[in-house]
Amino acid sequence: MPFIPHTEADIAAMLDSIGASSLDALFDEIPVDLNCAGLGGIPPSLSEMAVTRLAHGRAAQDGFYSSFLGAGAYEHHIPAAVWQIVSRGEFYTAYTPYQAEASQGTLQLLYEYQTMMASLTGLDVSNASLYDGATALAEAVLMAVRANKAGVRRVLLPDTVHPRYRAVAQAMVKNQGIELVGVPFDKASGITDLAALEVMAGEAAALVIPQPNFFGALERVDALTDWAHAHAMLAIAVANPLALALLKPPGLWGEGTQTRGADICVGDGQPLGVPLSSGGPYFGFMTARQALVRQMPGRMVGRTVDLDGKPGFVLTLQAREQHIRRAKATSNICSNQGLLVTAATIHMALLGPEGLKNVALSSHANTRALIDKLVSLLGVERVFSSPFFHEAVIRVNIPVPDVLRALRAQGILGGYALGRDYPELADCILVCATETKTEDDLEQYRQQLERILSRRNGRDPSVPPCAYK
Repeated sequence: MPFIPHTEADIAAMLDSIGASSLDALFDEIPVDLNCAGLGGIPPSLSEMAVTRLAHGRAAQDGFYSSFLGAGAYEHHIPAAVWQIVSRGEFYTAYTPYQAEASQGTLQLLYEYQTMMASLTGLDVSNASLYDGATALAEAVLMAVRANKAGVRRVLLPDTVHPRYRAVAQAMVKNQGIELVGVPFDKASGITDLAALEVMAGEAAALVIPQPNFFGALERVDALTDWAHAHAMLAIAVANPLALALLKPPGLWGEGTQTRGADICVGDGQPLGVPLSSGGPYFGFMTARQALVRQMPGRMVGRTVDLDGKPGFVLTLQAREQHIRRAKATSNICSNQGLLVTAATIHMALLGPEGLKNVALSSHANTRALIDKLVSLLGVERVFSSPFFHEAVIRVNIPVPDVLRALRAQGILGGYALGRDYPELADCILVCATETKTEDDLEQYRQQLERILSRRNGRDPSVPPCAYK
């Protein structure tokens, strides 16, 4: 939408109307020592044409690569219709529906989104979204602590949870006296070590359970959920929503006769129709059991009927910090990521359950094919034994930064260097393949990696690897 700034005449007319002699006089309540002298680091203004050219140049700096980089942000095909619809004015510029009776279209979309997410995760209720997956996890931790009747302020957080999620959660809860206790992973399987959990057993409000985990491995969610409930803890699922098109939904996790599934499920909705966009914005989702609905942050949309029996949509719950509760509010989350949620809702509606399942199956098949190709090379091995979804960890026998730099020079983003977050995995790469990859893409990765390894290890790449075995 176009933005037309006020002219000097407009400003003068408005100031005259309210009886202020200048803008400085209008804001004279602000102490002088809080006023900045100017924005010295801001360059001179540009014309619309110059700004457009600058934006195109900045975008081109990203380059065009064949990406095998996942680690929480995934390249998926998004049907053209999704953002064609999202960019319509009634969606693109809509904001929080303060006046519910005037926002029926927005409210209905959020209601449909909530219904889809509750169905996908197998839980009772969904809010209208959160900022991203990391803050959604932090909010789930706060929610679990609030729901704990004994006042326990300790949560078990496995090391297999995304490192950025763990860092954000720590930043958001540390000043509230909440302790996040790391749980190590088994070095052979790459999943949460149940034996370590037993040693750490004690009072805790919740156990966080990733599925799949940061290494792409599938956790033993049934056993972890039952363990949490057996120790009077809530089970917080951190899930990839696309993976849930194939896997058991968190609401059904557990194997015991008394199991109730995960209590809360959060994650990032980026795989559902949201482009990579150089890192964001994305959106976080949250679903939960009905018993916890009053502890959920954000807002929830419901469907009802008016006095004439006509259906309509309303804000059923909204725990907004700006309202009367102020410091006693459930959360400081004050807005949902409406635009991204709109895209996700349209994306899920277009693909449907079978479409989402097919995307997940294709992503899994491509990752299996990629791993098979890579581990056939001398100097490459698969690190963890657990089943995986669409990411897996490989180990290379030359420095990882050198490998990724050389692949990038050939137009390939080869994966995520795990050493930056897990020093013991400094020689390992997290690789990902989604449904967007072709057989040629996979083979090109294999050939380039073989060339890099052969050159660094002093082998002739034209000689079959079996000749060296």
